[in-house]
Amino acid sequence: MNEVILEASDKMEKSVEAFKSELAKIRTGRASLSILDGIMVDAYGSSMPLNQVGTITIPESRLIVVQPWDPQMLPAIERAIQKSGIGLNPMGDGKVIRLNIPQLTEERRKELVKSVRKIAEEFRVAIRNIRRDAIETLKNQKKDKEISEDELFKFQDEAQSETDMYVKEIDEVTARKEKEVMEV
Repeated sequence: MNEVILEASDKMEKSVEAFKSELAKIRTGRASLSILDGIMVDAYGSSMPLNQVGTITIPESRLIVVQPWDPQMLPAIERAIQKSGIGLNPMGDGKVIRLNIPQLTEERRKELVKSVRKIAEEFRVAIRNIRRDAIETLKNQKKDKEISEDELFKFQDEAQSETDMYVKEIDEVTARKEKEVMEV
């Protein structure tokens, strides 16, 4: 395999991983720790990730519990969760913060599926752009007589098959996420 194809394949793999982490942030009807990823808490004069100021657990399928290591951090954690825009209302009792995950309405589920499809299409386009850039590089190599015309066609086919494989993976991940979102 040509190094251009290997590099493109690596970029496509990273795009798929980024897509998966993007989808993990989309809230379904059940509790998931990834919902809280990226929430920063103002603690001790600096901004820290939520998972570094307390223990986060899921005791039930629709409940997330955050237990701060320092009880004085409770108000700051509650504020950070409210400001994050994840749509959950933190309830503190002086020791822990509970986040109830509400049942999604049919309408909200359909909106989330549309959002999942939109994100999936953005990542498909990103993968196709990687393919296009790789093929452009290969054509330049042919023009500079670094590779032959036969090699160019062979590498273009490899680039296309890599693209097809990663687009198919995005489609499969999208289908699983849609099913998860539509589950009642």
